[in-house]
Amino acid sequence: MSQDGVIEFERAKSKAALRTGIVDRRCWPRNDEIQEALTAQRELFERDAQDAELRQLRQQALEAMRMFADFEPRLVGQLLSNTVVKWRGVRLHLHAESPEEVVLELLNRRIPWEQRESVLRYPDGEQRSHPTLSFVAGDTSVDLIVLPVHGKRSPPLSALTERPERGLDLHGVRQLLDSGD
Repeated sequence: MSQDGVIEFERAKSKAALRTGIVDRRCWPRNDEIQEALTAQRELFERDAQDAELRQLRQQALEAMRMFADFEPRLVGQLLSNTVVKWRGVRLHLHAESPEEVVLELLNRRIPWEQRESVLRYPDGEQRSHPTLSFVAGDTSVDLIVLPVHGKRSPPLSALTERPERGLDLHGVRQLLDSGD
């Protein structure tokens, strides 16, 4: 994942299985085990660059969260751990009555964006598709995943932990930056 730029755990596992010939999925590592190995590798070989990059991306996340504060943004994904891959960028969950509200905000701020769909899993086992509005700020990609307002109490599952991905609000990200973690 680190060397080939693969970001989806399942895709990385399938690719590794093809290379090693291990087809029994029960023998494949769990996502959290893969994340631990990635963390250990980066701690050993990329620590200084990693710390600076993590701080910069969190700062950019905070700026994006301020811009979209009306949508109660939550920082989710890689920037909550102490490992980061810059090209993955910033990922925010926004809550809106409709995706058009977020699109209007992007238009008002004259931010060019692309739209795609993200399929997220939920605790009830269901998979739901959500609009994802992506733009680039400087050299950082920002993904705004638009969730319904009523979805705050039941967030989607994290691909890493398989637990509800609650993320951090503006205050939490500020504290994270202030603590230097």
